[in-house]
Amino acid sequence: AAGQLKPHDLYRACGRDRLDGWHGSPKGGRVAPYRHVPSTRPRFALPCHPRGGGAADPRSACGEGGFSLWWPRMGQVLRIGTRGSRLATWQTGWVASHLGEAHPDLAVRVIEFRTTGDRDRATPLARLPGTGFFVKELERALLDGQADLAVHSMKDVPTQVPDGLEVGAAVPARADVRDCLVTPAGLALEDLPQGAVVGSSSPRRRAMLLAARPDLGFVDLRGNVETRLGKLESGLCDATVLARAGLERLGLLDERMMPVPTDRLLPAAGQGALGLEFRSEDTWVREALAPLDHAPSRQAVAAERALVRRLGAGCRTPLGVLGRADGAGRLALDVWLLAPDGRESIRRSADGAAADADAVGTELAEALLADGAARLIAPPTEDLHD
Repeated sequence: AAGQLKPHDLYRACGRDRLDGWHGSPKGGRVAPYRHVPSTRPRFALPCHPRGGGAADPRSACGEGGFSLWWPRMGQVLRIGTRGSRLATWQTGWVASHLGEAHPDLAVRVIEFRTTGDRDRATPLARLPGTGFFVKELERALLDGQADLAVHSMKDVPTQVPDGLEVGAAVPARADVRDCLVTPAGLALEDLPQGAVVGSSSPRRRAMLLAARPDLGFVDLRGNVETRLGKLESGLCDATVLARAGLERLGLLDERMMPVPTDRLLPAAGQGALGLEFRSEDTWVREALAPLDHAPSRQAVAAERALVRRLGAGCRTPLGVLGRADGAGRLALDVWLLAPDGRESIRRSADGAAADADAVGTELAEALLADGAARLIAPPTEDLHD
């Protein structure tokens, strides 16, 4: 029956009668808006909400527990693994849309996975054992052949990826790297009242805020963006800090959110960038991703990740790093490593050839270690999730 369906039938099966807007996911979430490209066939698979129906009912084309694929003339299928959060599905939808535009004959199927970080929404990440809380299940899916590509927030991806996988071969244009201070009244950092309580579980954000405002107090705050905003509105804290890129992607930016300059809050490695991970042996996936690559973003992120890798730092270490490639072959790299209370820190900068991004990051890390940075790096803990 699916082979006889027309594009608008599948859109109606997803609860819409237009070729744009939000479409329901099998688990009740929302999948990113897919831009309609005039064509006689859809550019990629559509996420469908199975709601029953007989064999002649268009809704029966929706596969159970996943995303259906309708393609009148079957082409090669690229399976993308994603988390189920609204931000993750937005990012995956963006990648799927741009792949569809670049490769009209490529079909894309989206598969949702639940990660360790999704299952435990209460424990601060810095207190969870191991690393990669939002990526491990997706990496296992890649290694087990259940998916061909995983879409991550790059800042969630550990700098050491499993053998047989790679990330960073193609990095789309990076979004705004800054953090936003969020308060009900839209206050800037310097305007927060004395002793204000900030909701954040991030050692980086805490240490950098304490370096600027030692009077601040903190309370742990975890959950997705909407959850944290809700806790702020409930009065659990006076302010919270969220990445501007995520707020912008979700359409949540408003007057409550004040971007903090990077000299006050230096972002985490890869913040604002997408991490596209795939099996190293799959050259066809690498080639499919090539049109999405933005060289300056890729080079900046490569330098940042090389620095973190050489330091051996994880999410427990208060560390910010930001690379800037100018598009003319030069790369600048800034790093800020702090003690948890913000009272001690090392801040350094370097520049070099963008084509040697890994070397620029590694050499700056070596300079930090020579300055005694090891004393500020949180020791790794045993990974109990393997």
